[in-house]
Formats: sequence, structure tokens, C-alpha cells
Amino acid sequence: MTPPQELADLPYAQALSAYDGSWREDDFDTVHVDGLTVPEADVSGARFMECAVTRTTFEGGRFRRVRLIDTWFQETRIVGADLAESNWQDVTFLGGVLAGPQLFGAELTRVVFQGCKLDSVNLRDARLSDVRFDDCLLRDVDFGGATLRRVTFPGSRLSGVDFSRVTLEKVDLRGAELGLSGGAECLRGATISTAQLIDLAPALAESLGITVK
Repeated sequence: MTPPQELADLPYAQALSAYDGSWREDDFDTVHVDGLTVPEADVSGARFMECAVTRTTFEGGRFRRVRLIDTWFQETRIVGADLAESNWQDVTFLGGVLAGPQLFGAELTRVVFQGCKLDSVNLRDARLSDVRFDDCLLRDVDFGGATLRRVTFPGSRLSGVDFSRVTLEKVDLRGAELGLSGGAECLRGATISTAQLIDLAPALAESLGITVK
């Protein structure tokens, strides 16, 4: 299912009101954050419900245990923010950048990342269900110890992505360029293509103690 591509396509678009940028609320309901640079905000534990964030940069800041519910991001940058143990439900992230954020222990459900760059994102021990990375670049992303259920990566490039100790259930890696660490055994529970299997053959052989001459 294709997520809304424009602000006007959101079912709650008419209810949105411009946000003043004070970042003092505990609950953000139907607000539109647009064109801001937000340094070191602290809204840990806050809830964002039916919100839109466009052309905005978050520099650092504390967003621990924040809840994002039916929230839509477009051309947004999140740099070095603390989003540990946050909860994402029905979230769309279009054409944005996540650089160095802490998302360990986070829970992501029905989330779409489309045309995004994820660089050095810490997703250790996170839980991802029904998540799609569509045409994204994932570089040095750490999924160590995470649980992924029904996660797909169509058209994405994975470079230096850590899958060590990961639990996979119905994860579809077809259509992705795979650059993974964690050993071939980390792919248990994943679906890959024949071409990907050929590329992974040396690592699989090594993990099984097979010598190919």
C-alpha cells in the first residue's frame, strides 16, 4: 500500500494547525511542524497524534519513550537525537535523513521509510513489525539483538548493516543490495532471491565449514 505522498493527501490534513515551536507540550495533536530547525528539544514521553512534520531538522534532543501515532514526515532530518524506547505506529517517513539517532529498544509497527537515508542508526534490541524500507540507503545501521517481523527492503541498499543476534520472521530481503555483518546464520527466517544466494554463497560455505576449491 502506497503511503500519502503529499500533505494534502492526509485524511487529517484539514484539521492541522501550524505549530509555534515552543516544545513544551506533553501531547501534540493534529499539529503541522514546518521549516524549523529544532536544537536540543526535550519532549521525552510526549505523544504525537495525527501530526505532520515537513522540511524540519531536529539536532540532538531527548525524545525517549515518545509515542508517534499516525504521524507523517517529509524531507525531515533527525540528527543525533535520543529516541530510545520510543513507539512508532502507522508512521510514514518520506525523503528524510536519520543520522546517528538512538533507537535502541524502540517499537516500530506499520512504518514506511521511503527514499530515506539511515546512517549509523542504533536499533539494537528494537522490535519492528510490518515495516518497509523502500528505496532507502541503510549504512552502518545496528539491528543487533532486534526482532524483525514482516519487514521488507525493496530497492534498498544495505551497507555495513549489523544483523548479529537478530530474530527474523517473514523478512523479505529480495530486491535489496545486501551488505550485512553478523554471519550467514543471521539470515535464518529471511527470504532472499537466487541471485542474492549466489552472492552469499562464500559466506554460507564458510559458516558451514565447507571448503570450495
